[in-house]
Amino acid sequence: MNIDEFVQRSLGSWRSQRSAHHLAFHHFEEVTSEIEIQSLENSDGRVIELCKANQVDPHLVSSPFYMAWEGESDWDEDEVLSGSTVLVPVPDPDNPTKGKLLREQGYAETVPAIGYYQLVEDGSFILNTQYERASAEEKIWFATPNLRLRVSLIKTGDGKGVTTASFSSEIRSLSPKN
Repeated sequence: MNIDEFVQRSLGSWRSQRSAHHLAFHHFEEVTSEIEIQSLENSDGRVIELCKANQVDPHLVSSPFYMAWEGESDWDEDEVLSGSTVLVPVPDPDNPTKGKLLREQGYAETVPAIGYYQLVEDGSFILNTQYERASAEEKIWFATPNLRLRVSLIKTGDGKGVTTASFSSEIRSLSPKN
């Protein structure tokens, strides 16, 4: 699988159930959310802007996409968790299974970020992102075309300690057949 196939399989509306263990707080959290993933054109102004900010030639990108989410946590039932980000894959010209992922907003810290991805033989997408105070490791794979699974680890900045571990199951919302 290459990045284009992975992004294509990810497009659509998803219902997510995430279980997270926040080790520093000795707290277990359940989060339910709706996720929308839409493809973007390489010529989209948001893609161009993100490329420019990271000194990347927009002609080198492949399958940019936009992701938005809204959810609720049992940790703070009054808070609505929401956000959106533009993500721009930049495949390695020498190895189509590896590359950079430019993110308008990161996962572990809500700042622009650059992650490094790899697609492994079983079709899993593995993403490692280093932030200022933490690092994130994510693995996403498809159990079926409409069921994605994701595990994430948030580590300390030096990478020696894990602060959060989570597992998500994401089910695609299917339109009724006419």
